[in-house]
Amino acid sequence: MLDETSRRSRQSHDRASLSGTNIERAGDYNQRVALQSIRVGLAKTKQEVAAYTGLTVPAVTNITNRLLDDGLIVEAGKLHGHRGQPAMTFTVNPDGCYSIGLNIDRDHVTIVLLDLAGQVRARATREIAFASPEEVAAFFEEHCKAFRRLRSIKSDRIVGVGVAVPDDLAKTDLPHRPAAYDAWNTIDLRALLSSNHGWPITVENDAAAAALGELHFGHGMRNRSFFYMLVSSGLGGSLVIDGEYFRGAHGRSGELGFLPVEASGDATLEDFFSLSSLYEALGDLAPGDPAELDALPAEALARIDAWLDQAAERLCDPLVSISCLIDPQAVFIGGRLPGPLIDRLAQAVNDKLTARRLALAMAPVRRAALSTDAPAMGAAIIPIIARHLPSRSALRTMDQA
Repeated sequence: MLDETSRRSRQSHDRASLSGTNIERAGDYNQRVALQSIRVGLAKTKQEVAAYTGLTVPAVTNITNRLLDDGLIVEAGKLHGHRGQPAMTFTVNPDGCYSIGLNIDRDHVTIVLLDLAGQVRARATREIAFASPEEVAAFFEEHCKAFRRLRSIKSDRIVGVGVAVPDDLAKTDLPHRPAAYDAWNTIDLRALLSSNHGWPITVENDAAAAALGELHFGHGMRNRSFFYMLVSSGLGGSLVIDGEYFRGAHGRSGELGFLPVEASGDATLEDFFSLSSLYEALGDLAPGDPAELDALPAEALARIDAWLDQAAERLCDPLVSISCLIDPQAVFIGGRLPGPLIDRLAQAVNDKLTARRLALAMAPVRRAALSTDAPAMGAAIIPIIARHLPSRSALRTMDQA
């Protein structure tokens, strides 16, 4: 939720971005806009919802009644201290709906159960190198059954499954990748995961999913235009502009990891800045779990220091280009690196960029707000967006109906 200062600073922007619409078939979209304004803390009363969305108070009254009937919001008491009759306040009902997020990567598999308020109600992860489709399917089914058995969860309110996966999961030539891993190139992921249930399944790039998670639950609530870097076994990137994920013509905007970093040769940025490149630098000193990276022997820490300095240097030119071409409010780094290492990397990059004395204002580099589960959390929000929250794609779909 936003504090009062943040609410005021976002007022002019959100009156534009959280606007209702009067086009045909727009009733559902207006309900989504109103729910979003309550969910993120921009509005608590009918009058505030009307002010932020541009809808009339009678229209908002009908909408809030429907949201109450659907169990998506709850009454939170009356607002006193103002003139006139105390107004009823509303807040989002965390149990209004749930969604499952699955992150499949080359070194781990993570699953979360998310509620409407953005709280992780259940989580499981497995550190496994190059998991096969069968291993992922078994992991998914095991924990979906466990989620359904939770007493605090109404399983009929699980609205769908979002899956976050690198675009080139089995095509990037990472160290120690087994030949059998090529099976992912021909697998129907939706069919693999839907054999035992009827939930809709949405598959998204892992960096895009992480950026969506940051947008809805992290720094993106205050920074509506940002570039996101996801450090996992590879390196991913994603772009959010004015509160919307920007997909690009072929769904691959922000593919930072594939940027060439040398005039000759095949070296790309993820060869120098990714979890795989760090583990290569550590050799036999690499831990089994990335969470242990900041608690290693002195020799390993010295190698990490060298890797951080090289990664920071390699990131400078791409970040100058990002600031020149996109002008984001910030660049966020998330993923599997421990928070203290990301903080050190961000500081090193900012220092190196400052030392260049560039003529333009550079977007500051910061650690993302979400934990290492950002891709899974972002994947989980996708079905909730599709069912209940506003987006430009939802508006286009309604307009075309």
